[in-house]
Amino acid sequence: MDGSEKEKMLSGELYRASDPELVRDRQRCRSLLRSFNTQPGEEQRLAVLRDLLGRMGEGTSVQPPFACDYGYNVQVGDHVFINFNAVILDCAPVTIGDGTQIASGVQLLAADHPRDPDLRRDLLELARPVSIGSNVWIGAAAIVLPGVSVGDDAIIGAGSVVTRDIPAGVVAMGTPCRVVRKL
Repeated sequence: MDGSEKEKMLSGELYRASDPELVRDRQRCRSLLRSFNTQPGEEQRLAVLRDLLGRMGEGTSVQPPFACDYGYNVQVGDHVFINFNAVILDCAPVTIGDGTQIASGVQLLAADHPRDPDLRRDLLELARPVSIGSNVWIGAAAIVLPGVSVGDDAIIGAGSVVTRDIPAGVVAMGTPCRVVRKL
């Protein structure tokens, strides 16, 4: 494994989150999040998000409080709505398509951990991308796990735990999340 810990993280390899560069990146993110979460005005909050996120689409709204790990791995499309208490662990790319609506308390989790206990004991981590399509509705308190994609126009029921890919144009819900019908 050659390369920096950040390069390893972004390529899906095992990495150490305690690496000074990654710690600095998370500290920068925390500082910007403090500013975002305490700003009274929508325009000031949007300016912070444009500085924090890899992409912040036009007409997009994110309600505070909001939390993420790095910010630069989050790509948010146009006309997206993200409600209160959203958490995005963006150790790998997390993309959210145009027109998607994310309810309160939703978690999009790219952060993962090795299954091998020795690797966990060595404090190694890994990450897998999360992709949310366009015009998706994710219900309150749903959790999308590492490496999962949700297709365009899908609906994820409140409280669902999405452990595997969900195709486009379906309603899916439950723990684990399963397709219950086509739209």
